[in-house]
Amino acid sequence: MEQPRKAVVVTGFGPFGEHTVNASWIAVQELEKLGLGDSVDLHVYEIPVEYQTVQRLIPALWEKHSPQLVVHVGVSGMATTVTLEKCGHNKGYKGLDNCRFCPGSQCCVEDGPESIDSIIDMDAVCKRVTTLGLDVSVTISQDAGRVTVDQPSSTCPHWGSRTTRTSWAGH
Repeated sequence: MEQPRKAVVVTGFGPFGEHTVNASWIAVQELEKLGLGDSVDLHVYEIPVEYQTVQRLIPALWEKHSPQLVVHVGVSGMATTVTLEKCGHNKGYKGLDNCRFCPGSQCCVEDGPESIDSIIDMDAVCKRVTTLGLDVSVTISQDAGRVTVDQPSSTCPHWGSRTTRTSWAGH
């Protein structure tokens, strides 16, 4: 009997500020070319750097795909390693998005929790990558910063807090 294919959603971000191309989206497009194997339905999306769009799009992706895993890929000019985020924060957003908008409440999800931890054991992932000897430096973070690109990590777990695993990688 054939096993059902697992849905995996991977997002990268669109242009922002003076950057006309976001390297996170380029990386996600490369992953799409490689695929994740025959047992996985990989769905990739470019997420605009806009608070209100994220509020609509992330829940719609959860509803459409019912994913087993969601990974939001971002980049940081300050990072020197692949950084795995342990949690997403809901409050403290003060920066303007590409539409020059910032939520007045400075929250991603009104009345949502302060933060939500990923159910993926990021420490174990980090150790596993190191053990494999892939010549990739991986570190753990608990704060991606309160910028628009951290928003899916707060919006997504709020919607997907069922049994789906959500992770935030990148930097």
